[in-house]
Amino acid sequence: MSERILVTGGAGFVGSHLVDALVERGCFVRILDNLDPQVHGADRRPPPYLNPKAEFVRGDVLDADVLWRCLKDVTVVFHQAARVGVAQSMYEITGYTRVNILGTALLLEMLVGRRRDHRVRKILVASSMSVYGEGAYRTAKGEAISPALRSDAQMERGVWEMLDPRTGEPLEPVATPESKPLQPTSVYAVAKRDQEEMTLSVCRAYGIPAVALRYFNIYGPRQSLSNPYTGVAAIFASRILNGNAPAIFEDGGQSRDFSHVTDIVRANLLAMDSDAADYESFNVGTGRRRSILEIAQTLGERLAPGSAIKPRVVGAFRSGDIRHCFADISKIRERLGFEPQVDFETQGIDDLCAWAAGQKPDDRFEKANAELKDRGLV
Repeated sequence: MSERILVTGGAGFVGSHLVDALVERGCFVRILDNLDPQVHGADRRPPPYLNPKAEFVRGDVLDADVLWRCLKDVTVVFHQAARVGVAQSMYEITGYTRVNILGTALLLEMLVGRRRDHRVRKILVASSMSVYGEGAYRTAKGEAISPALRSDAQMERGVWEMLDPRTGEPLEPVATPESKPLQPTSVYAVAKRDQEEMTLSVCRAYGIPAVALRYFNIYGPRQSLSNPYTGVAAIFASRILNGNAPAIFEDGGQSRDFSHVTDIVRANLLAMDSDAADYESFNVGTGRRRSILEIAQTLGERLAPGSAIKPRVVGAFRSGDIRHCFADISKIRERLGFEPQVDFETQGIDDLCAWAAGQKPDDRFEKANAELKDRGLV
């Protein structure tokens, strides 16, 4: 018998690609999504790419009745629904806490409180690299270190790199393993940590296998280009397509690990199929870091070749921003056989640019940035 799957947030960026892969496998797939206007537009219409072979339920993860109906006869739950945005979470605190923490708690309570009435055999929850805060580093002597955030005083001097708190020497960024202490630096990151820890602890207690996947920076087709709180690649693409220069905080040398959405989907499917991942958290990334300035320059060259649009390094910094974080993927490689298959330079960037070129995004960066300035976060 084929699996019967519920994908919360299944009309979104990652969720919709996951739905396609599951439908292609022959699974029955049910989507629960509230079509958040920040992601899907003010008219809140189902996106044109939504898979017609999946059952779509427009509803909220905070609606207990709708959620329970969506769990009927389901065997696997992919919990992708969440409010996304590190900066915005720092002033829309209640909203992020309700959706990301309370929404997950309600889902778990549905399964625990009515355990005899459901067939769920596994839950996979979308976590985030943001739970780490700063990535992992080592000192000049080769010692592993997990430093706290840079101080405002340091960044006001334009000293952007991480420094050894004992010697003042620069630290070397290294791949971040799952064993690094979690040091979330935003409400969004705190909520993601709580999502994964709640899911793993409750499911372990009740014997429902669960896996938390810590996504690093995701890019690719279907990413919302009009959402100024989404991934940095999408924000830059929106700026460029509207004839505006991408704004680069600090000096542009900060780096992240960029994963194509299809690799994220592949990791989810591997975790669903194997019991080797049960009750644990896994990084999902490429193991390679790229600078933010490099991403902006590459997108500018692809989306506006020959134009005068160049990234603008503003030198300002945002409260809570980290310098470097990229994934150590040895655990998911060894346990699940995961290997990223989409190379950023040779295929991934082409996928994103082909999608972006067909869109007409609203560039809302300046408005979002002004909100952060008004609250003293820039």
